[in-house]
Amino acid sequence: MLTVSNYHYIREDFKTKYPSIFGVTPLAFKKQLLLLQNRGEFIGSKDLLNNSEQLLSSKENYILITFDDGLKEQVDFGFSILNELNIPALFFANSINYQEKRISTVHKIHLLRSKIESEIILKRIENKYKSKLQIIDVAKIKAIYIYDDEKSAVLKYILNFVLDYKEQEEVINELFSNHFNENEVLNDLYMSTNNLQELANLGYLGSHTHSHYPLGLLPLKDITKELESSKNYFESLTKTKIDTVAYPYGTDEACTAEVSKLATLAGYKFGFTTKRGVNLNPQDKLLLNRFDCNDVIGGKNYKI
Repeated sequence: MLTVSNYHYIREDFKTKYPSIFGVTPLAFKKQLLLLQNRGEFIGSKDLLNNSEQLLSSKENYILITFDDGLKEQVDFGFSILNELNIPALFFANSINYQEKRISTVHKIHLLRSKIESEIILKRIENKYKSKLQIIDVAKIKAIYIYDDEKSAVLKYILNFVLDYKEQEEVINELFSNHFNENEVLNDLYMSTNNLQELANLGYLGSHTHSHYPLGLLPLKDITKELESSKNYFESLTKTKIDTVAYPYGTDEACTAEVSKLATLAGYKFGFTTKRGVNLNPQDKLLLNRFDCNDVIGGKNYKI
């Protein structure tokens, strides 16, 4: 069976005016890896590609470490720790940050929420799109965003699943430009192309699609474009094969059966959701389960 533990931000501290960027410190990351080491055997994407049937059907526990979003801090802090412990990993990046020199909207949201109250963003959305917010299932939202307070959870859900991506970007881009310099943030936030090439040469690079949109909510032609554009870009940049994809947001809405089919047609061999659980004889290798790092041993929400 395969257990996947996923990470995003990794930095020395997470102090901001408003709590909105969460992750692990390098020390906590290393401690968790050492704990996981006692629970199974670490594998990389090459192991999965070459021996998936045995790994996914075995009663032995195999562990895969993944990072989403292609953040520079993942290389600056996480990569050296992985090397020190001789542990492989997969890093999933978005091609929009390189091809179009744009910050992913999800990261603009994180940065904005670290500087201004969620209430300000919510009010801006209500002023523009009140008719789209009539039916909000708060219980469902809290079940998805279990690490957030209610107001922050509602904001995240509206942005990710109620507004379409054009509406979302219209609200966020206007606010972001009032508080940040996009070019400065872009260079500081994401991995360099040299980082991507180094990871790809090790078999550590995967696609997180082009634009970091919830694929299942897009028209079919746009899903295909998101999957193919990223794969083609990273393969051309690194001269390696990109066989794995992690779906942004990773929920049921974002990871439909149609998304799996289109990912297969695009040439991916394995796809990762954010549905919690181990993978034992999975029905679909393009819809593999993946734990948030907080939910495995050493994480703040882990329960024995």
